Amino acid sequence: MNSVTKELRIIIADYSARMRAIAKDEFIDKPYPNKWSKIEILGHLVDSAQNNIRRFIVSQYETSPFIIYNQDKWVAIADYQHASVNDMIDLWTLLNKQICNILDNTPPDAAKRTCETNNGNLYTIEWLAEDYIKHLLHHLHQLLQLEAVD
Repeated sequence: MNSVTKELRIIIADYSARMRAIAKDEFIDKPYPNKWSKIEILGHLVDSAQNNIRRFIVSQYETSPFIIYNQDKWVAIADYQHASVNDMIDLWTLLNKQICNILDNTPPDAAKRTCETNNGNLYTIEWLAEDYIKHLLHHLHQLLQLEAVD
């Protein structure tokens, strides 16, 4: 898990600085009514962090908990489109620092415990943490208009 938290700490430092360089108008621009703006993408990443924090914790004391979320409803109900850009970047940063703390304190045997997600499959905490990094980079590159990552 140390490699995941090491990578996540680098992402937090690098990408939070990059996001702060984006003009507010660019963050809230909604090119299509049915597509997320950059601040809504960031809101989705906040929601993802919150849901993964729950997975990383609850999976350590419950047997294969079922933890899902409806990303479109979360983004709409939270009304990220009208949120403060700086507050959202701060929230994203702090939630991801908390993920690092949780993962750093997850014993190796606990990292093998499982959680059921939206697709009905069981995944280990370790797998979820690695997948979280991939998901995070996918959306950060989308938000920052960088080359797509696999």
